[in-house]
Amino acid sequence: MLKRFISYYKPHKLIFSLDMLASLAMAFIGIVYPMITRKMLNDLIPNKNYRMIVISGIALLAIYLIRMLLNYFIQYYGHVMGVRMQAQMRLDMFNHLEKLPYSFYDNNETGKIMSRMTNDLMDISELAHHGPENIIISTISIITSFTYLCTIDPWLTLIVFSCVPFLLLVTLMLRKKMRNAFMKSRQSIAEINASLESSISGIRVTKAFTNADKERGKFEIGNEQFVDSRKEAYDAMGRFHSANTFITDVFNVVILIAGGLFIYGGRISFPDYSAFILSVGLFISPVMTLINFMEQYQSGVTGFERFIEIMDSIPESDPENAVDLEKVDGHIELRNVEYSYDEEKEVIRGINLSIEKGKKFALVGPSGGGKTTICHLIPHFYDIQSGDILIDGHSINTLTRESVRKNIGIVQQDIYLFNASIKENILYGKLDATDEEVYEAAKRANIHDYIMSLENGYETQIGERGVRLSGGQKQRLSIARVFLKNPPILILDEATSALDNTTEILIQQALDDLCKGRTTLVVAHRLSTIKNADEIAVVANGQIVEQGTHDQLIALNGEYADLYRLQFRANTAE
Repeated sequence: MLKRFISYYKPHKLIFSLDMLASLAMAFIGIVYPMITRKMLNDLIPNKNYRMIVISGIALLAIYLIRMLLNYFIQYYGHVMGVRMQAQMRLDMFNHLEKLPYSFYDNNETGKIMSRMTNDLMDISELAHHGPENIIISTISIITSFTYLCTIDPWLTLIVFSCVPFLLLVTLMLRKKMRNAFMKSRQSIAEINASLESSISGIRVTKAFTNADKERGKFEIGNEQFVDSRKEAYDAMGRFHSANTFITDVFNVVILIAGGLFIYGGRISFPDYSAFILSVGLFISPVMTLINFMEQYQSGVTGFERFIEIMDSIPESDPENAVDLEKVDGHIELRNVEYSYDEEKEVIRGINLSIEKGKKFALVGPSGGGKTTICHLIPHFYDIQSGDILIDGHSINTLTRESVRKNIGIVQQDIYLFNASIKENILYGKLDATDEEVYEAAKRANIHDYIMSLENGYETQIGERGVRLSGGQKQRLSIARVFLKNPPILILDEATSALDNTTEILIQQALDDLCKGRTTLVVAHRLSTIKNADEIAVVANGQIVEQGTHDQLIALNGEYADLYRLQFRANTAE
């Protein structure tokens, strides 16, 4: 893990080197004041050498000006380096998240992922800057001050130094508890972020069902867990700091008693004792800096561990000899396909389908039967457990995922639109499309006229998830996106089931136009929309129980006929 952390310093070698040199200079400058003080007390003041007193003071002021500049450099450029490292980690994480499979997002909430990308990386950034700086400054300060103290009186120095092992012992004893407390605190923050993201995203549902109290209760549970975890973290911090403060106070008692006895015995002069006390501060302070640094270290390390957890998640990958899918006709075959989201529950089993080029194939059946799963397996969003899926005779396991998905257009019931302009959302189908191509796609999706009626036309911002658009408008934008993509294979996963009848008729016209000349797989809730499909398969309990044309299935008088009659009676009753 340390090697991976250090790798993020490589692009910033120059700044890091200069930062460390500045820290080194700062450490050496710290010892100048007690050295000048000792010189004044032992020599300049007793000998009334006022000229050298003034010169020493001016020299000390000049050194302090240099320290001010060095301090600015460390604070500014050190933090800039930390932020750049944080930005690189965030970019690496984002790029890695883009490569992770659907299954990762099935098991990880958005709010928790965002917490790792923001809160955790902020603490890593602070560690990246302050860590090496604190270690170098403190280590050099300890060595130089210890050496200088030995020149004053080695025995008194060793007596004071004997307290340091107790500080280290306390640190080691309390470090593990503090680390566990910080990790638990991070997990609770992630829980709050996940709860908050869920509640805010669903605020309209909450208001519609007047369930604000329920959401507030859920949030308060997470909030209380956060308070409890922070209390545990602060308890560990409190024990850590109070124990270390007590030991540093013992330093002062030891210096007072031992120094008093040394002066009484004539081993040390009063000026040397005064300089010793000043220098001990320079010795104790960096020791405490290193001890206190453990808090920041634990915070940064737990953050980096959580960062590594995501970075170590296995991304989607293509086989070594995978080739691109090119010149697609659109013939799709599923051969004895089986798949389950977990080991306990098999979703589909023994699925065999053949969808001819340019044909319209429909999947119908009860919810949870496996229809959407089939739609997700064809673009290789999930890896099948057994069997095979072929496009134009090529197994998708021998093809690059990107090339497969480039040739498949998907229109779903749950439309996701980005918080951007209408034009940018349509362009998602083909990023390098011209304005004319965008307009043509919108016209074919029957939404161009509506867009032109808006004040800002295609530059209109649609809000988060397209909140400023109706369901039908959002659906037509998604259809325009697929028109622009112009794929040879089309998957319509209950694309109109959430719409009213009037809107559905308008959108169905656009969908019929979209299906022309393409191999189309349709998952339909309303059977009236797929009566004219070339073939229909009824999927129930993960299996195909019936297959044929509409007329054939009605004549069979099985499950499809029952579903059709049930919907026909419901429509007649309306």
